Amino acid sequence: MSRRRRALVLGGLALVLGGLAAFNVAGREAALERRVGGLVDVVVAHEPIGAGQRVPERALAVRRVPERFAPRSAIGDPQQLVGQRARVPIPAGSDLTAGMIGEEEPRPAGAPVRRGERVAQVVALAAPQLVVAGSRVDVLVTPEPRADLPGAALLALEDVEVIAATELTGDDASVGKGAPGPRVAASLRVTLRQAVYLAAVQDFARELRLLPRAIGDRSRGRGGLRMMPELP
Repeated sequence: MSRRRRALVLGGLALVLGGLAAFNVAGREAALERRVGGLVDVVVAHEPIGAGQRVPERALAVRRVPERFAPRSAIGDPQQLVGQRARVPIPAGSDLTAGMIGEEEPRPAGAPVRRGERVAQVVALAAPQLVVAGSRVDVLVTPEPRADLPGAALLALEDVEVIAATELTGDDASVGKGAPGPRVAASLRVTLRQAVYLAAVQDFARELRLLPRAIGDRSRGRGGLRMMPELP
């Protein structure tokens, strides 16, 4: 085989091998892109940004990362952030997300009750594992006994929602003048009239009890029920 022919054969072989190599690389790149996604822009902090600071344009940069590795709620356009306040301290090099930047929503002040309702604070005998936030209870009042009247128990309120409750322990558990047993400090959703009544009851009654209701039990009609010691 002549030199010229040998050179042509080798040149053709090199072209074929180069094409195969390029095809293989392109195939691997396509497979990799399918796994990690295409490149996307992510805004990063070019310099530290303090909490509450207005974000200057100079503090922002953009880097391109595979979509799979981009943070959730990442921001790709720095202009969306310029002039906004940082909610948290942001170190240099951090990826910026929507939760880090922006004015916080003002929270309305006030108790978690509806118009016309109040939160009444009581300390009462109760089962701490049953009287929890979201449960509903009846309020049983035991007045102080009088010489001319026997003791009694009065069903004062029915179907009251518990907003919050904490079991009392240690010295706090001895609060109360009635029977021994576990006590809770509970916040109850009530009307204004009921709140005033409960405040008076805690000053003058012997004790309060919170009676847990079954889930879904919204029945009423026994309010005012009074039991005397001589009743069976």
